[in-house]
Amino acid sequence: MPKSPQAPEHNRREPPVDATDRALLAELVSNSRISVRALAERVHISRAGAYARIERMLAEKTIRGFTARIDPARVGLGTTAYVTLSIDQAAWRPLCAALRSVPYVDHFALVGAEFDVLVLVRAPDNEALRDVVLRELQALPGVRSSRTWLVFEEADGRGFSDPA
Repeated sequence: MPKSPQAPEHNRREPPVDATDRALLAELVSNSRISVRALAERVHISRAGAYARIERMLAEKTIRGFTARIDPARVGLGTTAYVTLSIDQAAWRPLCAALRSVPYVDHFALVGAEFDVLVLVRAPDNEALRDVVLRELQALPGVRSSRTWLVFEEADGRGFSDPA
């Protein structure tokens, strides 16, 4: 009997996390500095169980790392803008690599909208923002046009939360 073709790697779905994993994730998002002992107590599992689940989620890349959240203005990045890019159809992969080296680019994503790429830029001031947009982003190969939206004020969302 012939083998059935396997789904391409990008189409495979990892098994979903369970309720205990979700509780661990919610606690870690709330406070990534929490001790494993306190984390296990809050989620009502053993310390060894908490360690094992965290290690598994790190290995599976469910948890992609632990980080501090920084106030951009307090570290000299007082100007924030969203920049949208319209790009040539085949430009995403090389553009993705190039965007990683553009100064002050905080985050970027390929999106389905009237534009193709959404870029979050955090710069020291308007002059630096102008340089990033006009000299860096618009000069990247495959970029056809850009639009910039200056951010006046930001608010945090809920972050990860268990929808159940």
